Formats: sequence, C-alpha cells, structure tokens
Amino acid sequence: MDKSVNSQNTIGLKEDEFSIKELIYKIHDWWGYLLSKWLVILISGIIGGALGLTYAYLKKPIYKAELSFALEDDKSGGLGAAAGLASQFGFDVGGSSGGAFSGDNLLELMKSRSMVEKTLLTTVNVEGKKQTLAELYISFNKFREIWKNNAELKNIQFLPEAKRSLFSLKQDSILGISYKDILKNNLTVIKVDKKLSIVNIVVNSENELFSKYFVEVLAKTVSDFYVDTKTKKSVQNVAILQHQTDSVRRELNTSIYGVASSIDAIPYANPGRQILRASSQHKQVDVQANQAILTELVKNLEVSKVSLRKETPLIQVIDKPILPLEKDAVGKLKGLILGGIIAGFLTVFYLLFKRIFHNLLNN
Repeated sequence: MDKSVNSQNTIGLKEDEFSIKELIYKIHDWWGYLLSKWLVILISGIIGGALGLTYAYLKKPIYKAELSFALEDDKSGGLGAAAGLASQFGFDVGGSSGGAFSGDNLLELMKSRSMVEKTLLTTVNVEGKKQTLAELYISFNKFREIWKNNAELKNIQFLPEAKRSLFSLKQDSILGISYKDILKNNLTVIKVDKKLSIVNIVVNSENELFSKYFVEVLAKTVSDFYVDTKTKKSVQNVAILQHQTDSVRRELNTSIYGVASSIDAIPYANPGRQILRASSQHKQVDVQANQAILTELVKNLEVSKVSLRKETPLIQVIDKPILPLEKDAVGKLKGLILGGIIAGFLTVFYLLFKRIFHNLLNN
C-alpha cells in the first residue's frame, strides 16, 4: 500500500516537473520568436511614435473651468415664530423649503435646455468685442467653415440682445444641437459628496474664454431663474404689505391733522356743550385705530422682508475660475513615447496571435 502511494507521488512530481519544463521551453520559444521579429517591432514602434507625436502636435488643448457653490439650507426654520405671528393676521410670508429647486433637482435644472440656451444667448466681451456665447461656440468649433456652402446656414447669426421669440426654425435647430453637444462633451454638474451641499460645475472646451464665461454665466442664469421663480410669491407679499402700510400711514397722518384742525376750530369749547368735542374725539379714535393697524402691518412687513432675504440667493459661490485655466494637453514627448509603446504592444500581440493561429492550422 505504501509503495503504491509513493509511486503515485513520484509520478505526480515527474508530471509537475515536466509541465514546468514544458512551460519554460514554450516561453523561451516564444521569446526567441519575438526576438527574430525585432526589426518589425522596432519599425512599428517608430511609426507609432511618429503618429503619437503628430497627434500631440495637432490635438488642441482642452481648458477646464470649474465653479463650486453651496446650496442654501433653508430648512432651519428660524422664522417659525415670526411667520406664525404673521399668519394670525392672514399674511403668508413664505419661508418654505427648497422644494423643486433643492438637491438633485437643481443639478438637473442646470443641465436643462432652457438654462443652457439662455447661457448661450448671453452677451459677453471677447477681446473687446461684444458677442453671444453661441457665436463664440460656433467660432472656435469652426462651424462657419462647414456651413459656407449651405445657403440656409451660412448667414445665420446669434446677435446680442436678439429676441428669442423671433428665432427661425434653423436657429432653434442649431441651439438644440449645440445643447446636446455641450451636455455630452463640455458640461458636467456633480455633487462633491452626498452628505454635503457643495456642487461643482465643470466646463471643458478648446476655447479658454468660452469655458470660463460659460460656467460663470450658467451659475448666474440658474440663480436668477431661482430668484424670479422661487421668491415670486414672497416678493408679491412684500409689495402688498408695503402698499397697505403706506396707505394706512397716509390715513393716520390725515387723522392726526384732522384732530389738530378740529381743536384749532374750537380752541375754547364750552364744557357744557359736549357736541362740540365730538368731531375731534371721532378723529382721535381714527388715529388710535390707524396706529394699531400700522403697528401690525409694519411688523408683518419686516417679517416678510426677512423671509425674502432668507430665500435669496439659493446659490452661494465658493470658487470661480481664474485665468489662466487648467489646461489638459498631450505633450509631444508623451505622445511620442505612448505612441511607440502602444504600437509595439499591438505588433507583439498581432505576431503572437498569428503564430498561434498558424500552429493550430498545422496541427
């Protein structure tokens, strides 16, 4: 029994030894084959290096503009008591939570077509010349050269202060295509951490000024849209309260002058005739009533103003892009080395695959 086990172990060791020797032999054989093809691999590496160098020379650098901001947290409810007091008198002073403009919804808003188009149609100053970002985008992408033989497109322009409602179908189509291209290749909106409220807007393009202006204008456009939409109700409340306060104040001033006029009209009224005091007493009641109303209105007005300030702005900018921007470019030396290495590896892989395929056919 022991002899049979020992013999089996011996056979297993010999098989393992044979397998290792066979593996070493095959590696040596393959290595010798590749060495025999060193000239082919070298030529491929040189060609790959030349292609990499050409790519590095022709490839335009990509400029990266990054703007970070913090979303305002308006859930603290610091105005709870004041808002409750105002609600007792029938006034809604706002102070609600972020709703449709909070969290991930705001990220999607920044990538919406309306916001991107408004950004593209914004006028900026480029080297002393006023033009829209859409024109700058068309310029550095050389779309004019592509459209020069197209009669419908070659004269299309996006001029400063042009009315969006008067755009033609071709202009709408160009804006739509530009929006999709920017969303796919240029614009990134990400939240740094799910636990934090800091958001980064990143724009990458071949034009340094476009990257910088676009990220800044987009942040401002979204912020303005928020102010116009989210705080619309609060602004209306402030305007109504301000109008009512001014009206009551005018009535109060009129009543005060009325009391003084009544007293002046009868400075030494006969104590036995109380009817003579009725006019001034009536106006004094108006003064007291208007004073009470004005006090509450002023209180509610101030609460509404504080609520409005609390809701504005939504975006607190932390960092803005500063020229010169970060540049992502392939260096000539890097292109030469990477091109040569990649071409060499591809050639080695091709030669090995070709020999394996040839051996299979022969067997």
